[in-house]
Amino acid sequence: MGIVGWLILGLVAGLIAKALHRGPEPGGLLGTLAVGIGGAVVGGLIASLLGIGALSSFFNLGTWLIAIGGALLVLVIYSTLAGGRSRMSGPA
Repeated sequence: MGIVGWLILGLVAGLIAKALHRGPEPGGLLGTLAVGIGGAVVGGLIASLLGIGALSSFFNLGTWLIAIGGALLVLVIYSTLAGGRSRMSGPA
């Protein structure tokens, strides 16, 4: 899959993950793209470790589900870290 395919997959996976997740999220188009691409990488690594297969084909449903699942995982981790930080540094 080429760089344009990774960008499209990352953007769409990030948008779907943000729609499914509620909580603090990195904003804007670049935040969504970063979450989606990071999620695709994380999901691909986890899938490879489990022997499910790597992200190989742009039109494969498994590729999209792995990328979206990874993006959701990235958002959960981000909201956990961002939520903990905002509680500790609240107004006095």
